[in-house]
Parts: sequence; structure tokens; C-alpha cells
Amino acid sequence: MDPVQPRTWKEFFDSHAPHYDQNGFTRNTMVEVQFLFDTMKLQPGMRLLDVGCGTGRHAVELAQRGLEVTGVDLSAGMLDVARTKAAEAGVSVEFIEADATTWRASDLFDAAICLCEGGMGLINHDEDPVAHDLGILRGIGASLNPGAPFVMTAMNGYATIRRATDEFVEQGSFNPATMEMAYADEWDLPEGKVPMLIRERLFIPPELASMLHHAGFAVEHVWGGTAGEWGERPLKLDEIEVMFVARKR
Repeated sequence: MDPVQPRTWKEFFDSHAPHYDQNGFTRNTMVEVQFLFDTMKLQPGMRLLDVGCGTGRHAVELAQRGLEVTGVDLSAGMLDVARTKAAEAGVSVEFIEADATTWRASDLFDAAICLCEGGMGLINHDEDPVAHDLGILRGIGASLNPGAPFVMTAMNGYATIRRATDEFVEQGSFNPATMEMAYADEWDLPEGKVPMLIRERLFIPPELASMLHHAGFAVEHVWGGTAGEWGERPLKLDEIEVMFVARKR
């Protein structure tokens, strides 16, 4: 069998875009948007930035509720789907194709979201993980008015660590000194099975909270953030995602 070749995340999402909204974790958009309204105290007319907006499932619904939304994503394919959805919904959303690690807004926003690993943790094989994720957070921070709320979900490093074994270390799949994992995987996606060569730098919540601090945020809450299970509740050690509720200092 030929070895799995690495692909960039842009290439992956461009090809996955037509099937993305068939994933099970996308089924809770209405509940998630209501949660954002309640938690962030959103009001119609506010300007909101959605980083890693993907197919626009949150951006379009937020625009339907009266927000002025700008969505940023690296994938042209995902943005094509998002623009179609916005047109079908009869709302105006600004969608920008850009690398969130370097993108900065020209005008400041009143609120921001970065959900479902919206760029966070999606490291290409030639990138520095800390610089990548910190670049995204600094870009969001630089694009917000002081006091603006920010909600982010990211992979929960605790969960992966608790599944790691000494065998993973011996095989080179997990490096406990750097908290990096590298392995070949096969994802069962709506379009079929897709082989992927994965490289991840695991961040535990205190590290991400520190990165948010360095990007100009005050962290107010760390909650469980797994899709379909959002709530004002403690993070479970084995759940997939963690949620940070923060505010621009």
C-alpha cells in the first residue's frame, strides 16, 4: 500500500466543502446561535467576526438575526458554499478568503467567534503550531473593540493525552516532550473514507488560556464545548472540544 501523502488543510476543505454540512456535528446550528446570543449578549446591528466560518452555518443564521457578519476562511470551496447559503437565505454576509494567521480587519468588530476548530489546531506539516494558533488569536484580538466578547472552541488536549500510550511514543506517533502527534488515519466522511496524514500539537486548556491572554483577552469561562453539548458546565476530561468565553481587554 502506498504511504499516505500529506495534504494542506486548504486542499482538504476545498474537496470536502460540498459534503461538510452532512457531518453530524453541524446539526445544532440554531441551538448554538441562541447560546451565543445569550452568552455574548449579542444585539441586532452589532458587527461580528466569524473566523474559520467554513460553509457559513453560524454566519448566515447570525445575519438572519440582524447582525452585520464578516466571515473569514482559508478555503475557497467552503466560502462558495457559504455564499450560496447566504443568497438562499436572503441575507448579506461579507465572506473573505484569507489566512487567519496573518489577516487583520480594517475596521474593528463588536464581537467574534472561532468555532469547531475554525483554524485553531489545523496545522500544516511545515508550520509551527504555537506560532500558527497564536497568530490566529492575535489577529482576532487586533480586530476587536475593547470589551468585545469572544467565544472559541478548540480540541481538548486532555482527551487525546488520556488516550495516549507508551506504544504511541515508541512508534513515534506521540512525543510527550513536545505534545505533538503524527500518524496516518482514515476518516469516515459523508463522501466516503478519506486517508489523512495527521500532525497535531495538543494544547491543554491552561495553555490556550495563556495564549488568549498574550493575544489581549481576559478569559471569563472555560466550559465543555463539544458540538451538541454546549452549556455553562465544567469541561469533561474526555470530551472532544473545550470552549473559552473571553473578552478583549
